[in-house]
Amino acid sequence: MDDPRDLERADLQATLEARRELGPEYEPALVDAFADRVEQVIEARVDARLAEVRQRRNDEKARSGRQFAMGVSSLALGIPLTAIAGGIADVTGIAVAWAGIALVNISYAWQNRDRSRSSRRA
Repeated sequence: MDDPRDLERADLQATLEARRELGPEYEPALVDAFADRVEQVIEARVDARLAEVRQRRNDEKARSGRQFAMGVSSLALGIPLTAIAGGIADVTGIAVAWAGIALVNISYAWQNRDRSRSSRRA
């Protein structure tokens, strides 16, 4: 019973047994002690769920930031690539360069989407 999230039937049975042994005059103290234990368990479970939600939000923010950085980087690299590709192969070169940039961004976004879905399931 080291984990405060564990509340077993044995806890209630022990409280009831103590009440039988000690008598009704100790009932308020036993009920208070059991209620405190239940409250600790509920608080620990709520804290654990809140921690999961915070972690998920932080992960989503980080993914969003990486996606933004990828987009900005693509645009920054797209300018010289456009000049080089346009100088070598005219409009066809520009189209190929930007198609490559688009494919890289789409695959990156797709991978993040898959990771996001799998982390939500876990």
